[in-house]
Amino acid sequence: MHDKIIVKGARQHNLKNIDVEIPRDRLVVITGLSGSGKSSLAFDTIYAEGQRRYVESLSSYARQFLGQMDKPDVDNIEGLSPAIAIDQKSTHRNPRSTVGTVTEIYDHYRLLFARIGKPHCYCCGRPIERQTVEQITDKILAYSDGTKIEILAPVARGKKGEYKDVFAEMRRNGYLRARIDGDRTELSEEIVLDKKKKHNIDIIIDRAVVKAANSSRIAESVEAALKLANGIVNIIIDGDKEIVYSENFACPDCDISFPEIAPRMFSFNNPFGACKKCTGLGYYQEIDPELIVPDGDRTLRDGAIAAIGIGQYTLIMIETALKKFSFTLDNTWNELSSDAQKIILYGSGKEKFIYKFNVHEGRSHVFTSTFEGIIPTLQRRFKDTTSEDARVMYEQFMSTHACPECNGARLCKEALAVLIDGKNIYDTTRMTVADSVVFFDQLQLTEREQTIAQQVLKEVRARLGFLNNVGLDYLTVDRSAGTLSGGEAQRIRLATQIGSGLTGVLYVLDEPSIGLHQRDNSRLLKTLEKMRDLGNTLLVVEHDEDTMNEADYIIDVGPLAGALGGEIVAFGSIDDIKKCPESITGQYLSGKKFVAIPKKRRAANGLEIEISGARENNLKNISVKFPLGVFTAVTGVSGSGKSSLVNEILYKGLAVKVNRKREFPGKHDKIVGIGNIDKIIDIDQSPIGRTPRSNPATYTGVFDLIRDMFEQTNEAKLRGYKKGRFSFNVKGGRCEACSGDGIIKIEMHFLPDVYVPCETCKGKRYNRETLEVRYKGKNIADVLDMTVDEAVEFFVNIPRIARKMDTLKDVGLGYIHLGQAATTLSGGEAQRVKLATELSKRPTGKTLYILDEPTTGLHFADVDRLLQVLHKLVDNGETVVVIEHNLDVIKTADYIIDLGPEGGAKGGEVVATGTPEQVAKNKKSYTGQYLKRMLKKI
Repeated sequence: MHDKIIVKGARQHNLKNIDVEIPRDRLVVITGLSGSGKSSLAFDTIYAEGQRRYVESLSSYARQFLGQMDKPDVDNIEGLSPAIAIDQKSTHRNPRSTVGTVTEIYDHYRLLFARIGKPHCYCCGRPIERQTVEQITDKILAYSDGTKIEILAPVARGKKGEYKDVFAEMRRNGYLRARIDGDRTELSEEIVLDKKKKHNIDIIIDRAVVKAANSSRIAESVEAALKLANGIVNIIIDGDKEIVYSENFACPDCDISFPEIAPRMFSFNNPFGACKKCTGLGYYQEIDPELIVPDGDRTLRDGAIAAIGIGQYTLIMIETALKKFSFTLDNTWNELSSDAQKIILYGSGKEKFIYKFNVHEGRSHVFTSTFEGIIPTLQRRFKDTTSEDARVMYEQFMSTHACPECNGARLCKEALAVLIDGKNIYDTTRMTVADSVVFFDQLQLTEREQTIAQQVLKEVRARLGFLNNVGLDYLTVDRSAGTLSGGEAQRIRLATQIGSGLTGVLYVLDEPSIGLHQRDNSRLLKTLEKMRDLGNTLLVVEHDEDTMNEADYIIDVGPLAGALGGEIVAFGSIDDIKKCPESITGQYLSGKKFVAIPKKRRAANGLEIEISGARENNLKNISVKFPLGVFTAVTGVSGSGKSSLVNEILYKGLAVKVNRKREFPGKHDKIVGIGNIDKIIDIDQSPIGRTPRSNPATYTGVFDLIRDMFEQTNEAKLRGYKKGRFSFNVKGGRCEACSGDGIIKIEMHFLPDVYVPCETCKGKRYNRETLEVRYKGKNIADVLDMTVDEAVEFFVNIPRIARKMDTLKDVGLGYIHLGQAATTLSGGEAQRVKLATELSKRPTGKTLYILDEPTTGLHFADVDRLLQVLHKLVDNGETVVVIEHNLDVIKTADYIIDLGPEGGAKGGEVVATGTPEQVAKNKKSYTGQYLKRMLKKI
């Protein structure tokens, strides 16, 4: 068997026909500058070929569901194993997906509660047990003499079918009447049910009058009903009140009975277990008046009502309704009376108004009608629309509230009344992974329960342990999968793979250390080493120094990015990399190059923004001051509360007041000092666009300037071409064969759709006439195909374009193409495109910039370059706040706010504040301990 993976002639993307040998069954790190070709080698070549070969080994029947995979641009790869990619792309955007469902931990929870959970009455809280025929009979006889009762056997509950055989059998046994979907009917051969619909069917066993002398008859009827309906009997009293009794579980005092306690009862994705009101979502959305009117000090004419669709027509109707209260559109929202506000928001009910609209040339239209109200209008549109884009638009004005029926638990009251060691299944999912490990380790069970639950508990403990070991101990099992960062989602998949226990597999990972504090990184590395020791090969794309120190083998790709990268600069042990003079990575690892600490820390400008009483998520009613005019780093272990403080409270709280945005800030008392800034900008890692039509050129606005430039060329003027001619989004200059996409989708029916370059424009997006217009020898398609580095040289004499290109290069994006589809950019690249867009604007000196882990995906050299840009912002008088784990960033900060001390419930407090030197002296700060070591190196 091969002891190496041998790659020959790799040319994918910017790889320059490289050959490389990778030792098998080792932890191998591929590193290099951003855009140097690391991912092209690891994911787009090695992993892609591994997947392709695996798919081709399957039968033709299986391949029709998986589709045909293109061969990467490589001559040959030898010694390749089945490959699994563990990247940072979260695919779980379904609101029903949680950490528990993604890891299958929740499936084991459901099985555990179904097998050893103890049901309690959800009314009185008492433990409940099974009821015998005698107990049920006594309950019926407890009603006063003369009460008319019906005894029914529920033979079908929410099940599909026609039930002809059941009805025939019942008739043979002498049962002639039934209640089908609530209607009583004779059991005849004419009954035909819709077999595609779910039905509720009760066979009427007996009609009786309660008398003590009838006890034996009632007992016989109850026993017959229980036998027919698997232990359940329905009793209808005086034709109205219905009670369910069960041989399984029921409360004798509260007249309630439990259905079969099975795993499906604890599933919020199953109608038998889901809360009926919220259908298992745990929340509901409704139009929020505060989002409809975000700024009550603006006049109605000036746009106080922010809701979509408030045009001139609606304003006239509002103005007509306001006349009743002697108000006009020139009044602010806060000046209106509560009755006037109520009519605008919720409508006039049955009261009608006479509306007059000017139509055309002095003609007017008059009619009489009620006023529907802004909120009912939006609710109706949201309910009726079939457009996903429209739903997203209306959701801007909706806030989320916990379901009043289940209080966010998602499950029915019966499921929540089943307990293990005093906790229901929702209680266990609300625990952090670390607390869950302790709970299940210390669980006290009887010998019988231990025998039943042994295998399930083994799986639960193992899976929780895997999550704990990859640094996710602060997550709760009920955490929505859609709220996970890319790094967290990747580590969850990593934990799942550990649990699979596979050997002989090639795992390809994309920066698993992202989002991890240095304290937690060691646990992750031990996990990776454990996977390697099982007999797997780990190929890790990484910039983290600790990971490189633990690696068995390192491959350095470069030397630079884009067209200047794509070569193997160095390979071998970490010492081999350090000794290579051509390796920029080696120079940083050896200390020849380093991120310099500022000679002097900046002092704040005397102004600050203070948050009081922050209580969002795990924040413990803390007060925090953010000094202005400095570079501030918010630090702490994973899950300590950094994002809750900065993103949910600081940004959203200021965005509502300063930027007049429709946001819903996290829980806090107040924010003081808002007047000290005039703009707040959040630069996150969300995509810059959701379609291939979005690209860096369009997002930064430089594409408009480029189209202006082409419009001014002599050829364009001679032909009468305007700016729109050079857009691929509108008719005229684009290729109509592909509508400006550059690719054609071919539907393959039972096979996946295939995308091929447009034969007409050859992928250039424009028609022949448009491409004949050139500037300095290049047409519009050539310009879009340029890298930023190439564009810097090309547009050097056009200042407006050059400034934007220089900024993109300054943030380390010189290798990306101007027309590169937004969907191909990583989260870190998208964040830096946004940063460049903001940096290219004129500074105000009163702007607050917020960045969440801006070093994601960056090499040491790229971090150095990014820091220069951010510090330049602060030198211009702006304020920068970053959430960060990278010590190179933290050590250059003017001020640090360190949260913790731990993650989850044990975090949410301010551990230390001050300069890096001051925090390094704080023994309670984990960040300070690692910072102290780094400061000593200098």
